[in-house]
Amino acid sequence: MAKRDIHTWDVERSSSLYRIDQWGSGYFNINRKGEVEVNLRNNNKSSAVSLLEISQGLQERGLKMPVLLRFSDILDDRIKFINETFRAAIKDVGYKGSYKGVYPIKVNQQQQVIEEICHFGKQYHHGLETGSKAELIAALAYLDDPEAYIVCNGYKDEEYIDLALKGLMLGIQTVLVIEMPQEAALIIERSKELGVRPIIGIRMKPSTIASGHWTDSGGERSAFGLNTTQIINAIDLLRNEGMLDCLQLLHYHLGSQIPNIHDIRVGATEAARFYVGLVKEGAKMGLLDIGGGLAIDYDGSSSNTSNSRNYTMAEYCIDVIEEVMNICNESDVEHPTIISESGRALVAYYSVLLLNVLDTNVFKTEAPLEISDELKPVLDNLLYVKKSLSEKTVQECLNDLNYYREEIRVKFLFGKVNMRERAAAEHLYWSIMADISALVHKLDFIPSDLKDLDKQLSDIYYGNFSLFQSLPDVWAIDQLFPIMPIHLLDQEPTRRAILSDITCDSEGKIDKFIGREEIDLTLPLHQLPEDEDYILGVFLVGAYQETLGDLHNLFGDTNVVSVTYDETGRYVLHNELDGDTVADVLSYVEYDPKTLETLIKTKAEVAVREGLISAQQRRKIISAYSAGLRGYTYYETDQED
Repeated sequence: MAKRDIHTWDVERSSSLYRIDQWGSGYFNINRKGEVEVNLRNNNKSSAVSLLEISQGLQERGLKMPVLLRFSDILDDRIKFINETFRAAIKDVGYKGSYKGVYPIKVNQQQQVIEEICHFGKQYHHGLETGSKAELIAALAYLDDPEAYIVCNGYKDEEYIDLALKGLMLGIQTVLVIEMPQEAALIIERSKELGVRPIIGIRMKPSTIASGHWTDSGGERSAFGLNTTQIINAIDLLRNEGMLDCLQLLHYHLGSQIPNIHDIRVGATEAARFYVGLVKEGAKMGLLDIGGGLAIDYDGSSSNTSNSRNYTMAEYCIDVIEEVMNICNESDVEHPTIISESGRALVAYYSVLLLNVLDTNVFKTEAPLEISDELKPVLDNLLYVKKSLSEKTVQECLNDLNYYREEIRVKFLFGKVNMRERAAAEHLYWSIMADISALVHKLDFIPSDLKDLDKQLSDIYYGNFSLFQSLPDVWAIDQLFPIMPIHLLDQEPTRRAILSDITCDSEGKIDKFIGREEIDLTLPLHQLPEDEDYILGVFLVGAYQETLGDLHNLFGDTNVVSVTYDETGRYVLHNELDGDTVADVLSYVEYDPKTLETLIKTKAEVAVREGLISAQQRRKIISAYSAGLRGYTYYETDQED
C-alpha cells in the first residue's frame, strides 16, 4: 500500500481516528498545532491548555514521567453538571421532591479527591457514601455541611454504628443503611445505648439484573441487601421498638457502568414500588437512594456495550424521576428526595495518565537482499508462496505459509535446519505476511482468519508505566480507556502497535483499543521522534484505577499534580505529590530501608577486607544503593546531578 504524503494529514483526521470528540465530552480536543488540549473552566470562563505544554513544564520542574494529572476544574464542572441536570429534570417534569448526590468514596479514596468533592459540592449539599469504618472516619472529618448526607453502607460492627451515631450528634446527617438482617437489631441496641435517634435506611435486593460488567449487584443472589421477607421483618422489629419513624431511606444498587437505560428504568420502577410500600407500612421515609450505575462513554460509540452507554445524562435523570413520580402519584405518596451514588460519572474525566515511550520493537518487512544458494533448499517452499501470492490466492497462501514455517521449525528441533537457516526462514515468513496484509486491506470481504493480521504484524511500544498499578481494570475486566499521543497529531501515525508496560509480566500489555467502529487490536502511533519524548495520554482514569492499583514488581504510585485555570487564562500547578520511592514500596511489603542499608554496608565492608573492592569503591557502591532507595520506582531517563 502506498504511503500517504504526510502533508495530506491534518488534525481533523487525527480527531476522527482517535474519536476524541466523542469520548472527550468537551473536556479534551486537538488544537491546530496537533496537540491534545484540556478545556478548563473557572467562574464561567474557560481556557484551553496543551497537555504537551503541561508535560514540558512538569519535566522542567523535575517531575518525571509517568505522572497523573488531576484537573480540579473538571471535577467542579462534573459536580455542577450532575446536580444541575437533575434540577432541570425535576423542574421539567413537575417533580415535587429534590435531588442530593452522594459520592461513593470507594471509587477514588485519595484525600485530595474527597477534599475537593466536599468543597465543590457544598453549594449543592453533595454528600458522601461510605462502605467501611475507614471511609466513614474520612467522611466525618471532611464533610462540613449539615444539609448533606453521609450514606453508611457495608458491613457494620458496633464501632462503625457508634461512629455514625456520634456523627449525628455533631450535626452530620449520617444514614445507617441496613444491608444484613442482623444489623437492624444492632443499630437499635447501639442507638438506645447512646441515646441517639438514628436515621435508618434499608437496602433492598432488586430482582432487576442490569447489563454490563457488574450484573451480580442486582438479583436475588446479590451479596448485599434484604429480600422482601427480611424487609418486612425489619419493619416489624422497628415498629415493636418504637423506631419505625427512624426509617427514612430506601436504597438499591443495580451495578456500576450500566450501559442500557432500559435496565435503569426498570430498576427505578421496582424501587419506587418498594418505597411506596414502606410508606404504607407507616415508615417516615422521605429519601430514595437509587445507587450508582450512571455510565460514561469510554469509547464514544453511544452504544449498549460495557464501555459505553445508550443514553444521555438528561435522559437518565428524566427517566428515573418520571418513574418515581408516576408511582408516587398513583399511590398518593409525597415525592421523596432522590439520592444517587454516582462516582464514575463524577471523577472519571478528572484524571489523565501521561507516560513516555521508552523504546519500540518495530516490525520490519524488508526481505533479505540476497538469498545464497545454500539457503535456497530450506526456503524453496516459502519462496514459492511469495511468488504465488495474489488477491485471489491470499487465503491459500496464508495457509501454505503457516504450514511451511511450522515444517522448518520441526526440522530445527531435530537438527535438520541450523539457526542461521531458521533465522532466514523467519525473516522471509514475516516479509510474506506483510505482503499478505497489504493485499487483505484491498479485499471487499475479509475472511475471519485474516482479520487479526494487523495485530500479528504490529510493533510493540514500551511505555513507562505499570498496568497493574495505574490501569488495573484493563487487566482485570478488559476495560477500554481512550489512549492516544498528546502531540504530533498534525502528522499521520504510520505505525500500528500494542503497548507493553515495564513490569516483567506477559500480562502487562494493552492490546485492545477504541476503534472508529469497533474494538481495534492495535493502536495507531507515530514513529518515535529523535529529538523529543513521545508522550501518550490515557484518559478517563479517575474512577477506581488509583484505588485498585497494586505493587506488582514493586512499581508504586506515580507522581501526581493538580492543574487549575486562573483568572488570567494561565494554568496553575498545585497539590504536587511525589510518587513512591523504592524505599516506600519496600516498606509496604515489610522491608525496613535502614536495615537494608545496614546490610549492604556490612556486605561491602566484608568485600573490602577480602580485597574484592577498595574503600573508595565501597563508598560509591553504598552511595549508589542509597540513591536507588530514594529514587522513583519507574524508569528515569536522566540522572540528577
